[in-house]
Amino acid sequence: MARGARKVAVIGAGNVGATCAFVLAERKVGEIVLLDIFEGFAKGKALDMSQGGKVLNYDGKVTGTKDYSDIAGSEVVVVTSGFPRQPGMSREDLIGKNAEIVSQVGKGIKEYAPESIIIMVTNPLDLMTYHMQKVTGFPENRVIGQAGILDSARMTHFVADAIGCSNEDVQAMVLGGHGDTMVPLPRYTTVGGIPITQLLTNEKIEEISVRTASGGGEIVKLLERGSAFYAPGSAAAIMAESVLNDRRRLLPCSAYLNGEYGMEDIYIGV
Repeated sequence: MARGARKVAVIGAGNVGATCAFVLAERKVGEIVLLDIFEGFAKGKALDMSQGGKVLNYDGKVTGTKDYSDIAGSEVVVVTSGFPRQPGMSREDLIGKNAEIVSQVGKGIKEYAPESIIIMVTNPLDLMTYHMQKVTGFPENRVIGQAGILDSARMTHFVADAIGCSNEDVQAMVLGGHGDTMVPLPRYTTVGGIPITQLLTNEKIEEISVRTASGGGEIVKLLERGSAFYAPGSAAAIMAESVLNDRRRLLPCSAYLNGEYGMEDIYIGV
């Protein structure tokens, strides 16, 4: 994405979408459009963020709307719309409800932001990213899913907590599906350049890997209503900022594979 691309739309003004929009505003990426089917909800949060800018010293325009025509000109569209998980639910339990929502959102994006890059957050992530690509007909490399940054961040947190070091010194790697099939990679997870296999016992590494894979479910259980939003929203914002500012970062995400790694016609974390 060329420099100077300064408009991003966030679809869904719930906890994840609002967090994403707020982080983007704080990072001064440019104009932000927050869209939700409940117009007052989107406008209220946008106004709150705009007033927050006077406290945190950012001046970017944040607009709330329910009208898809307002996303015209957006270079990046972050999709967070959908039902969240409740205790006892897997991400896959959301397929039916959220596929219908993604279909509606995809039609709006296709009409009003046909040149945009789409970053999906809606669960089940890999399936909804695949569905969005089919609905819009966009090239596969313009529809990606936010997963690896979040999953790697969760592993980073658990490793840093176990060792007693700063998060900044941990480089974690998690690939695969965004769910129980994700694959934490201890050999490629380091602290100050040292693999955690040299710093932690096998038992502790296994405990961290299991907790990483079930990290979202752990938060759902603790909250009792709803699911995680600070970390997912922030992760989506980092992806959007990287694309908007052409930062050329190497970030794990759900991407389309068609022959790579022996996998065909699938979105999965790489």
